[in-house]
Amino acid sequence: MLATLIPLFDDKMAVRAYSIFAQKDNLLLNPALAGSGRLDGAGNVIGLEIVNGMGLDSLSGDKTVFVQVSNISLFADIEQQCTAPRDKIVLLIDSEVKPTEENVARLKELKSKGYGLAIRKLAIEQFEIYKAVVNLMDYILLDHKKIKISVARVYFQKVYPNIKLCAVNVDTQEEYDTLTKDGGYDLYEGNFFRMPVKEGDTKVAPLKMNYIELLNMVNDIDFDLTKAADVIGRDTALVISLLEMVNRMSVNSGITSVRHAAAMLGQKELKKWINTAVTKELCADRPNEITRISLLRAKFAENLAPVFEQAGMTSELFLMGLFSVLDVILEKPMEEALGMVKVSKVIENAILKHEGELAAVYDFILVYENADWPEVSRQLVLKDMDMDAVYKAYVDSLVWYRDLFAR
Repeated sequence: MLATLIPLFDDKMAVRAYSIFAQKDNLLLNPALAGSGRLDGAGNVIGLEIVNGMGLDSLSGDKTVFVQVSNISLFADIEQQCTAPRDKIVLLIDSEVKPTEENVARLKELKSKGYGLAIRKLAIEQFEIYKAVVNLMDYILLDHKKIKISVARVYFQKVYPNIKLCAVNVDTQEEYDTLTKDGGYDLYEGNFFRMPVKEGDTKVAPLKMNYIELLNMVNDIDFDLTKAADVIGRDTALVISLLEMVNRMSVNSGITSVRHAAAMLGQKELKKWINTAVTKELCADRPNEITRISLLRAKFAENLAPVFEQAGMTSELFLMGLFSVLDVILEKPMEEALGMVKVSKVIENAILKHEGELAAVYDFILVYENADWPEVSRQLVLKDMDMDAVYKAYVDSLVWYRDLFAR
């Protein structure tokens, strides 16, 4: 199994939904499945299997989840397969679901039972042909590069006034900014939130400077616990978080000071906690998805260590994932952002140059989270990696992230 979550944003860059992109088998190892074999088990909706197995809490919190449904699985026992609240599930179809009476009747039935409906990969010339289908949709996903939104907006407002328009393949922040300025779309999907920001004169806020000082300190080879504790003591949120962490580890610990709490954790655990907690604070005034991406990449990278035979590099892999969106967090070009925190050259080389012993894991994470399954499958074969181990590493990172914010 391979699966990842792709976020959909609104014009305030708040995440409103996630779309599950999944593939059950490695098609490079099982080429027959790309042909008639792909119909084996086609009645099972992979996305619903994932939702049921993990729960919406782990996957998306309270966000809506788009789940792809084929022209075959449309007639499966979706109602029995889905244990999640129906108002949180949007069934996503494409042009393979033809506008036949049978298909339209099934879509009406699913909609009447509380499921949301969405359609993608519909060409402009197909809008009228698929009118009976589109009439039932809550969302339509449009490639913004192939459509003039000024014209489309008027058309949809007139013909399908209740449908929400989603722009897909938004690749850069500049594209996103232009689209949101022009208006017309309700949601946006793409890689724009991962792109490096352009160099500007944005200054790091004073509180952020404390966090960066702390990161610099603990990422030295042999840092001073008491000095780190003193910096932590400047920020109430960090102090509370530290005390909660220590109290979970030791009952009746009788902590007398921040320095005492730091000493109880020890260098290794304090460093790991600081890198995670401080990044959360740095992200506090950035979109929530940046926090999610940063922490999920960190844990996913750490979990992939044994898969890539790099079990001795878990700490470095965690930091690599954590700082992979530092440019967005600090609103600086990546090279400048990394220069503000002390990370090893091997982490810097992986993020900036895609070079060195950590680069393979970093590059794999990027193609995985973009649901580039052909490339993921190719790497699985070339590196003789177990697909289920990779999937477990990803799922475990989602669960870890959920638990991190549930504390």
